[in-house]
Amino acid sequence: MEFSTDKLAVIGNKGKGMRSDCHVTMELTGNGGIQLELISKVEVMYGDEIRRLILDIISFYGIEHAKVLVEDSGALSPVIAARMEAEIRQLISSDKEYLLPMLNENLYETARDKNRFSRLYLPGNTPSLMINAGIHKPDGIILDLEDAVAPGKKYEARFMVRNALRNIDFYGAERMVRINQVPAGLADLEFLVPHYVNLVLVPKCESAEQIRQVNEKIGQLKAKYNFGGNIWLMPIIESALGVLKALEIAQSENVVAMAIGLEDYTADLGTRRTQEATESFFARSMVVNACKAAGIQAIDSVFSDIADMEALKETVIRSKALGFDGMGCIHPRQIKVIHENFAPDEVEIEKAKKIVNAFMDATAKGLGVVSLGTKMIDPPVVKRAQKLIDLAVTMGKLSPDWREEFLRV
Repeated sequence: MEFSTDKLAVIGNKGKGMRSDCHVTMELTGNGGIQLELISKVEVMYGDEIRRLILDIISFYGIEHAKVLVEDSGALSPVIAARMEAEIRQLISSDKEYLLPMLNENLYETARDKNRFSRLYLPGNTPSLMINAGIHKPDGIILDLEDAVAPGKKYEARFMVRNALRNIDFYGAERMVRINQVPAGLADLEFLVPHYVNLVLVPKCESAEQIRQVNEKIGQLKAKYNFGGNIWLMPIIESALGVLKALEIAQSENVVAMAIGLEDYTADLGTRRTQEATESFFARSMVVNACKAAGIQAIDSVFSDIADMEALKETVIRSKALGFDGMGCIHPRQIKVIHENFAPDEVEIEKAKKIVNAFMDATAKGLGVVSLGTKMIDPPVVKRAQKLIDLAVTMGKLSPDWREEFLRV
């Protein structure tokens, strides 16, 4: 199919090794009706279904004359729909959204204090990496609209991320999206609310004012769409100024966790990131202390060497010792190591069992004061111990009947 350069748009990915995606070339014409050519790896099984979807989207936007070439490498319906919609909305002026029905499995919110040991980064314009990401069981999945997307692809990536939130089953993982740096990232929010994004990451955050702008935009969109669900925020500290402003950022509304991004931070310092991490010790400690003071989770940076599991383990152990509650990962194979080493160990579990047992004993006796040995136990300590117990039970490291077993010893 031949195309002229007038009113022509090209969207999507193609090439050797490309899978689960499609590439769309479309030209608006003055006559000739809809001329559709489909080249698909799954033509025999799904060709007719794909054509119906494409023609339905074209009709939805009222286009009567166009040449369309779709080169398909096994894309799912939400991927094809995202590519077609982005293509059409580049050619015509329209705010209409073509939305496939939302999966019932995606109609969930997440708790403020949900475990966030691991969060897996996925490029927002690469659907092949999204489709089965949930089976690896990360605590969170980040659909990235920022650094992982080329500048010329950011527009179409928004449609892909929106459709992924609606139509890809992430098996209960917290569905996160990293928007672009504020103020440009505020436009990304149009594609996230009200599509049940659970958490928004705010990159290169350097002030509470940036978080206020994000909250304000989310509030406007919630009102527009009559959406009442929780949307949490996770600022990412990536500069010297951000480190010094960490506490005011951590105390902002709807912030449930704060992360540090060490690649950009060390670049800002003009130094090199090392395995020993002495160059980032101050920044990481500042972020941890700001988070603990604000009562939110502290999340460490990603570990970039996906082949060295032993070094990752050492990094996680150091991270936990500093007070971090989780870290990012860039490959599914990192998830298991992160979970195993952020999980409560035997010493922590035994201590928590003693604290919770002492509290339950004191409560049963009507005592207003809880003590363990010669030490008084404050309510926040009991709360942390109970949370650790609950986590250990959830992870299978402790029996649900632990107290009965504890008292028998």
